[in-house]
Amino acid sequence: MREGTGGGVADEGDPAGPGAAALLDAVATASFRVGGQFLARGDRLAAPAGLTAARWQVLYAVRHEPLSVAGVARGMGVARQSVQRIADVLVEGGLAAYEPNPAHRRAKLLRPTPAGRRALARLGPAHAEFAARLAHRLGGQERFGETLTALRRLSAALEALRAEDAEAAEERA
Repeated sequence: MREGTGGGVADEGDPAGPGAAALLDAVATASFRVGGQFLARGDRLAAPAGLTAARWQVLYAVRHEPLSVAGVARGMGVARQSVQRIADVLVEGGLAAYEPNPAHRRAKLLRPTPAGRRALARLGPAHAEFAARLAHRLGGQERFGETLTALRRLSAALEALRAEDAEAAEERA
């Protein structure tokens, strides 16, 4: 992750202790791999419904309530432009629609159409079957839940550091 970490060399000067840089490298590498594995599996699960993993993610994000493209992007932790391209494809394909946003004249809300809801419903059985298999491989639902807790802790820590960095940059400006 950082120049000079050597892909696993302990950083003796790191305030978090020796090896924190190596752990960061290992966690980042593992998370990139897991992300790629989830996208590949998502593409396989979504294909019978005529979706890709990316389209599934965006449609899933608005399943309960319409959101702006920026709101979807924030929730997914990705760039707004990426979500905009996917949202436009969903709208062109009749799986989603834009509607006026009472809170913001220019930022329309995205919502699934009935066809989009049917596509999400078609994913249900294969999704549930894969979830059960994955939980089994992890040692049961309790271990699956522990995995989720660890990922949420990691995400919260990264977000806190992002906020600290933004605050420090503001103070310097």
